[in-house]
Amino acid sequence: VQLQASGGGLVQAGGSLRLSCAASGRAFSSYGMGWFRQAPGKEREFVAAISRSDIRIYYADSVRGRFTISRDNAKNTVYLQMNSLKSEDTAVYYCAGDRTSGPSRLGSFYDYWGQGTQVTVSS
Repeated sequence: VQLQASGGGLVQAGGSLRLSCAASGRAFSSYGMGWFRQAPGKEREFVAAISRSDIRIYYADSVRGRFTISRDNAKNTVYLQMNSLKSEDTAVYYCAGDRTSGPSRLGSFYDYWGQGTQVTVSS
């Protein structure tokens, strides 16, 4: 399985971006999917995760109410809608796939990782 993240960019504080993560392969609909991010000099942190059937969705406290994770299994794609962006949201964002139904907040549970997309929020 290959994951391709896109949609990052430079945005002003208070603005919005939508990240996409396209997956290859037929098993996408059976995977839990997550988004993680890593800022310069910091460890990777959990952002959001969604189970294969949308029943369970988790968010980090820092993004709850501003970010929304969703998936379209027909398009093999998971999305992260990011609103009310803050400078502290600046990071490289990674999507990840979990072969179990997921979702998990722990990166170690994920089997596949995308290459990352840079999000920069200017204040």
